Parts: sequence; structure tokens; C-alpha cells
Amino acid sequence: MDLQTRKLNLIEYLIRLQDEKMFKIIEDSINKSMKTNDKEIKPFTQEELISRANESNANYLNGDTKTQDQLETESKDW
Repeated sequence: MDLQTRKLNLIEYLIRLQDEKMFKIIEDSINKSMKTNDKEIKPFTQEELISRANESNANYLNGDTKTQDQLETESKDW
């Protein structure tokens, strides 16, 4: 199973999860793993998200896009 499918399966699992204790365990694990070198990874600010969305829209309107096949080929080299 590829990584993308595994991610989608995990998202579906989290959406259906009703057990608060289990969710807390998963949430704590994610928060713990997001710390790198004693620095916490910070979420984007609202302004950063809007800026990224605007840049993405501009790229799309300018035709600066890639097909799924191009992305899959490119990701093989990661």
C-alpha cells in the first residue's frame, strides 16, 4: 500500500473515531513527534495560509500546474 493510500486510510479512521482516550493518545503522539531539536513546529498563521492560497490560485490561473503522473514521477526521486 502506498503512502498516499495509508494517509487517506488514517484520515478516514480519525474521522470515524469516537473514543476520546484513543484520540488523545494519537494527538499526543503527533504533538510529540512534531518537536524537532527542542523546537516545536508552528502552524501557519491565517495570513500565511491566505498568502499561500493566493499564490496557488495565481499559479493555477497562469497554467503553472503538473499532472498527477508528473507528480508521481517526480516523487519517486525523493
